[in-house]
Amino acid sequence: MPEADPPSVSPPGPGPGPLAFVFSAPTRIVYGEGTAAEAGIEMSALGGRRPLLVTDAGVRAAGLVDGVRKALGKSCAGVFDEVPQDTGVHVVEKAAEAARAAGADGVISLGGGSVLDTAKGLALLLTEGGRLADYQGFQMLSRRQAFHVAIPTTAGTGSEATFVAVIKDHQARSKILLFDAHLAPDVAILDPALLASLPPRITAFTGMDALTHAVESVHSLQAEPLTDALALHAVRLITGSLAVCVQRGRDLEARGRMLVAATLAGQAFTNAMVCVVHALAHTLGGRFGVPHGLANAILLPFGMEYNLGHSAARYALVAEAMGLRHSGWSDEEAARAAVEGVRELSARVGLPARLRETGVPREALAEIAEASLSDGSIVYNPRPADAASLTELLEAAW
Repeated sequence: MPEADPPSVSPPGPGPGPLAFVFSAPTRIVYGEGTAAEAGIEMSALGGRRPLLVTDAGVRAAGLVDGVRKALGKSCAGVFDEVPQDTGVHVVEKAAEAARAAGADGVISLGGGSVLDTAKGLALLLTEGGRLADYQGFQMLSRRQAFHVAIPTTAGTGSEATFVAVIKDHQARSKILLFDAHLAPDVAILDPALLASLPPRITAFTGMDALTHAVESVHSLQAEPLTDALALHAVRLITGSLAVCVQRGRDLEARGRMLVAATLAGQAFTNAMVCVVHALAHTLGGRFGVPHGLANAILLPFGMEYNLGHSAARYALVAEAMGLRHSGWSDEEAARAAVEGVRELSARVGLPARLRETGVPREALAEIAEASLSDGSIVYNPRPADAASLTELLEAAW
């Protein structure tokens, strides 16, 4: 019998696919209900002896700090819980002072993205000294930083497994970007039980942040096969789980899927990078205090439309991951379905659709566009950007 022809398999779409790439995921991942109690074991395996536990008042009020502190026992150097929703350089410096005064040799972070980024900055200052601004930019460090065990209490930023910290300079009304492989936490502990009491609105913000990381990883100029695999599976998990988490917060299976999705998306974008949506969101956060996840949720469909002429085949993959592509559709038809799918998901979890609903004044849009051109994320966007085109994007989103 003659051999049958092999089934045809659609390639993963034309697009950024580089001729060469480097992929790195140095963070050890520990997953499971109750694993937060293993923080001390993980710290000891790293050679750590005396950590400062970094968190925020909300996490403490939710009763999540006591269990981790108990697990650390006498090794805990103390608790720093003064991290605000949008952390700042002054917060990191204050945490570093507290760590040095307590004789801490590393950090365990327990909280959302602001807490985790504060801990990254703290680990840096414990090791290098100086000021955070001295290390602003890409790959400015030459050695491993003080140990860091990260325990996220939201499923959004993926900061528990990324090389990135974004920290606000409140005086300059801008954000400092620190990007360095040496900033990645040594261990990320993903414990779904810690998210059971997370309020619906924060669940929605952070989940849409994770979706934005995944989608921008797919359309980035630096996307590659490994980041595609991580990002597209994150899209699948988020599409099926985010609304469940918003509606039934104590569904730990759904919470676990979102935790994994956020970490996958974080690993994807820390290698592939993010693009125009994040550039604009960073500026909106720095200038007007718009929560990062909310800014991303509003801007993501508009950013996808901005890039549609350059990324239709890539967004078609997103549509497939969301379960939205129909047989016979062109890439552009599937891409438009992905855009509408993102809008629908954001609306389903109760988030506003327009920037005007966040208090951003229309007269500031041109200023936001101009400032966003200097954000490092913009260079990875598939469509070249200028002030006029970004203003047009923001006008559409306003």
